[in-house]
Formats: sequence, C-alpha cells, structure tokens
Amino acid sequence: MRRALVPGVVVAVVLVLVALPLFLTPYPISLVTRILAFGLLVVSVDLLTGVTGLPSLGQIAYFGVGAYTAGMVGVHVTDNLPVQLLAGVALAAVAALVTGAFVVRTSGIVFLMVTLAVGELTHRLADGLDAVGGSNGLAGIPPGTVLPGGEPLLIAGFVYWWVLAVFLLGMAVALVVSRSPLGRAMRGVREAEGRLPALGQRTYAIKLAAFVVAGAVAGAAGTAWTAQNRFVSPGDLAFSVSAIALLSVVLGGAGTLWGPLLGAAVVIVVRDELAAYVAGYGELLLGVLFVVAVYALPRGIAGSRLRRVPSVKPA
Repeated sequence: MRRALVPGVVVAVVLVLVALPLFLTPYPISLVTRILAFGLLVVSVDLLTGVTGLPSLGQIAYFGVGAYTAGMVGVHVTDNLPVQLLAGVALAAVAALVTGAFVVRTSGIVFLMVTLAVGELTHRLADGLDAVGGSNGLAGIPPGTVLPGGEPLLIAGFVYWWVLAVFLLGMAVALVVSRSPLGRAMRGVREAEGRLPALGQRTYAIKLAAFVVAGAVAGAAGTAWTAQNRFVSPGDLAFSVSAIALLSVVLGGAGTLWGPLLGAAVVIVVRDELAAYVAGYGELLLGVLFVVAVYALPRGIAGSRLRRVPSVKPA
C-alpha cells in the first residue's frame, strides 16, 4: 500500500515545486533555488556515502569543475544554459574518472582522507588560477538563456525553474542508477565488499562507476549553482562546504537519497537564515544541530520511525 502511494506523492511534490514561483516573492524563491542546487550536491555525496558505503569529502571538487566550467562557457562561449550544463557535467565526469581511477583503490578512512585531499587541491587550484579569477572569483557571468538566441533569465522565478529542471534531471539519474543492477552492486560493496569477487563482481569497476556517476551529478549541481549566482569563487569549494554536505547526508539519512535533501534544506535554512539572528555563531548553531540530530535521530530524518506501543490483548 505504501509503495503504491509513492508515485502520487512524488508527482504532488513536483507540482508544488513547479508552482512555487506563482505564490512566493523573489527572496524565498532564491532561497529554495540554493537549496535545490546544494541538495543535488548532497545527493551525489549520498550516492557514494550512503549507497556505496564510501564516505567522501571530495564531491566539492566535481561541483567546482561543473560550476567553473559553466561560468567559463558563459563568459567566453555562449550564454546557453543547456550547453553550459552539458559541458559542466562532461568535464566533471571526466575529472571524476581520472581521479577516481586512483581514489577508489582505497577504502574506509583512507578513502575519506584522499577525497578530502582532492577537494582541497581543487580549492587551492581555483584560488591560484588567474584564468578563472583566482581568489577574486569568476565574475561577469551573463544571465543564461534556455533557447539559442532567446531572452536571458533575469527573473528569479525563471532561474528557479531552470535549476529545478536540472535538479529533477540529476535526481532521476541518481534514482535510476540506485535501482539498477549497478545500484544493487553498489549496495553490495557497502554491505559485503569482500564477498562480491566470489560472485564474479569486480569491486574496482563498481566503485569507479559509482564515483563517475556521483561526480557527474555533482557537476550538474555546480552548473545550477552558477546559473543562480552568476558568480563562482574558491569559497564555494571550501572544506566547510564539503563538511556540511556530508553532514547533511548523516542528518537526512544515508542511503535514502530523498532524506539527505531534507538535511540539505535544514542546513541551508540554518546557515543562511537563522544564523543571521545569532551573528558570529552560525557555525556553532550548525554544530549544535548536528549533535542533537545524531542523538535524537541516529538513522537520520528519513530513517526515523515512531516506536509502536504493543497492544495488550484482553484476557
């Protein structure tokens, strides 16, 4: 019965998301736009951490590749958003393939630290490379167009609809992969990696495929971030962003895909809205939130279940 309700719930949620610009003012729409872009990054982290069992702090690298690629294409080639999306996803996937060929040979805490190194190297590269703006960031990105020669998306609602389209596309890819034979193999790596070779499964190939898919999804998130902000800086690739992305997965419920989206929404609202009321203590507020969540919801928002009180049958 519950599974039969899922398609209807999904359709209802999508319809609500599509209709939001018709009822909200530009500022809350911009907030939801940031949540969607960041949420897609968190989904890419969950594909590795939750589905495959490879805790990663390096997805920000491929997010940055997608973001900077979209910005550079917008400044020097075309303002067409689909072209920027394709270029960002392609380069992010290639970057994930090249780095993942070495990274996925590790596991556990070593994997975590190597991915952290990849993220930090990308951050330093963006900070020192003058061709992409260096420490000043990449500015002057023009508003994008959906159709060649079309009108640029200047209204917050139109930009939101584009980011929503990218988000839904990325989520669809993540869901299809997680439910495919590859997704089952990824869960096999998480549950019992040592047993897969006995079944004829090559764990290296499975982990590399998962790494590339997650990198491509992160790249799509980066292009969405650029389309909304029209500015990219090394600060968008900082370790703090990687940390809160991973913590969003823990908060929402690792391995569920939709749960980390809720975690991402909570993080963005706390960081960008509630933190303004406690100036200087925003990170402390996030830290307290995660500590409370770990104790109150050890399986995350999506994994929490109300305990049923057993009924007492009359004698």
